[in-house]
Amino acid sequence: MPNIKSAAKRVKTAAKAHARNVAAKSRLKTLKKAFVAAADAEKGPEAYAAYCSALDKAAKHGIIPKNTAVRKKGRAAARLRKAAAPAAE
Repeated sequence: MPNIKSAAKRVKTAAKAHARNVAAKSRLKTLKKAFVAAADAEKGPEAYAAYCSALDKAAKHGIIPKNTAVRKKGRAAARLRKAAAPAAE
């Protein structure tokens, strides 16, 4: 337990930030699962757009690093292209 008043405040703000970050990361995981499920179906592009938007917002707010968001978007795009390729042939 902190003895200093400002340290006690920091504990409270850190707990709030942690809860916010955990919720955002959980949302990213949920959107990724939805995208993976929809990538084979015709709803793939919409799920991809929602997933990429959430990644960009998380990176903008510092929840995940920018390069991590870019890497995950690239891998998702590759998965979408791969799922769409057999349908085109």
